[in-house]
Amino acid sequence: MAKDWRAAMSENARKLRGSSLSENVRTIFYALLIAVVIRAFLFQPFFIPSSSMESTLLIGDYLFVSKYSYGYSRHSLPFSPPLFAGRIAGVEPERGDIAVFKQPTDNRTDFIKRVIGLPGDRIEMRRGVLYINDSEVPRMRVEDFIERDAFGNVRRVPRYKETLPNGVSYLTLDRIRDSVWDNVGPYQVPEGHYFMMGDNRD
Repeated sequence: MAKDWRAAMSENARKLRGSSLSENVRTIFYALLIAVVIRAFLFQPFFIPSSSMESTLLIGDYLFVSKYSYGYSRHSLPFSPPLFAGRIAGVEPERGDIAVFKQPTDNRTDFIKRVIGLPGDRIEMRRGVLYINDSEVPRMRVEDFIERDAFGNVRRVPRYKETLPNGVSYLTLDRIRDSVWDNVGPYQVPEGHYFMMGDNRD
């Protein structure tokens, strides 16, 4: 009788282990499926590798970006399959938005910049000051941005509060006075395109 009882217990334990394993595999499968759907259609993580958006976004920052704010394009999906052209179910970006995008000539690299120019706008930099449609974008000097260089030396970088025509304000950096990028343009933004700039203007 004791042998039968032990055999029954051993059989029950084996069944429990098998059902527990299949339940764990099922749970892991559903968790991965949910994660893939969230990443493909809702939110995507991004790591900031460069200083182009300082002082708004710093090197090493990690953030989650909404994938549905401007609708879906082929680049919203993993591997950018050419299922459709353009965007579906979205709104137009507004001046001052920070957006992640791919350049038409480079479908592999993600860029994160601020929307400065809308379709039809004329964009120009004169002596380090931004002009939109031949109107100077107001900027005001604020407290310097403090950073350390590769050798640990403290450096003060001039920082400005810039206010776009729609009232959106943000901070920009001017690391190099009289740089080659302080006088560029004018550029006419083509229809269906946007002009993007980093907050670090050098």
